[in-house]
Amino acid sequence: MTTYAALLRGINVGGSRKLPMADLRTLMTGLGHDDVRTYLQSGQAVFTAGRGEEESLAAELTRAIEARFGFAVDVLVRDHAYLAAVADACPFPAAELQGRQLHVTYLSAPVTPDRFASIDQPARLPEEFRTGDRCLYLYTPGGPTPSKLAGELSRPRVTKGLIATSRNWNTVLKLVEMTRD
Repeated sequence: MTTYAALLRGINVGGSRKLPMADLRTLMTGLGHDDVRTYLQSGQAVFTAGRGEEESLAAELTRAIEARFGFAVDVLVRDHAYLAAVADACPFPAAELQGRQLHVTYLSAPVTPDRFASIDQPARLPEEFRTGDRCLYLYTPGGPTPSKLAGELSRPRVTKGLIATSRNWNTVLKLVEMTRD
């Protein structure tokens, strides 16, 4: 059995696309997953599964959510080893920062630097970003809002063809802890 985190994009935000976490746990248990737990209301579920790959598990959950709740949700599934590696590879001094100052955007595929060529990073200092393994690290000293750099990074020309969902550093670490076997 492998322990995974399912990262759901854009649910329970601003009163739309409501997906109660108890209902999500029930749905995932019905799909045959074990030890299903959720974290916060913003779309994190941890579960164990003995079958499937990350992409197939995500696709299965996406289909099940749409069938049950009537709306599509982008889902990424990542295992503990990946989540821990992302946390360990953080290029910013995470231990010295507040959780709201550092974010990870998990991506559905690897990205190359040319995807971000239109962003003038020096003009956005002290905010900074770095790419990682199917992720992007974002440092915003003032927090996520109002971050002009975060806005630029989420524009369709940058995220075209990707599922992208962001989590603050506290959530990143909590998911590493929750998926630890």
